[in-house]
Amino acid sequence: MVSEVKQIVIASNNQGKLREIRALFADHPVQIITQSEFAISEVEETGLSFVENAILKARHACAQSGLAAIADDSGIEVDVLNGRPGIYSARFAGKGASDEDNLQLLLESVKPFRDRQIDARFQCVMVYLRHAEDPVPVIAQAAWNGAITAEPKGKNGFGYDPVFYVSDHECTSAELAADVKNRISHRGQALRKLLQKLSNMI
Repeated sequence: MVSEVKQIVIASNNQGKLREIRALFADHPVQIITQSEFAISEVEETGLSFVENAILKARHACAQSGLAAIADDSGIEVDVLNGRPGIYSARFAGKGASDEDNLQLLLESVKPFRDRQIDARFQCVMVYLRHAEDPVPVIAQAAWNGAITAEPKGKNGFGYDPVFYVSDHECTSAELAADVKNRISHRGQALRKLLQKLSNMI
């Protein structure tokens, strides 16, 4: 008997995130549908934490699509900037800022601290909701430690990947092969934790 393929909407229009999530779901009986296929607009991220924003996005996608939804909220925390940009990573340089705008502002912001290693970490919270009124969201969280480089390197990532140095591999996140990044990244770790929790649900 062929198992039924479950449809799940991903509450993101970020093509880099979608590629990573689809790759990680490749071995599961799941059809990943992007929220853009339902013409769902991105909800305003008014939460004060990654988990609040992830739940907001998942509820919005569920309500608009009628399907179960997965949402993530992720960002980079830089120690010398007291954890900024954090939840504001995607709009660090202002609403509607490009990846390049955000990256350049980050490099400018850490210039006064270049006499030391600039430790940072990517954070990711993944949330699964069965429906818009789901009172028990399934939540998984993971962090990926690294440091901020002086200049961007690599073409394989998006966002802050070109300046996020991964010491174990002696290169930036944007220089990693996609399969390696999916194995060790904050999003890869969080999604595998989420999949483990969902093993009896999907």
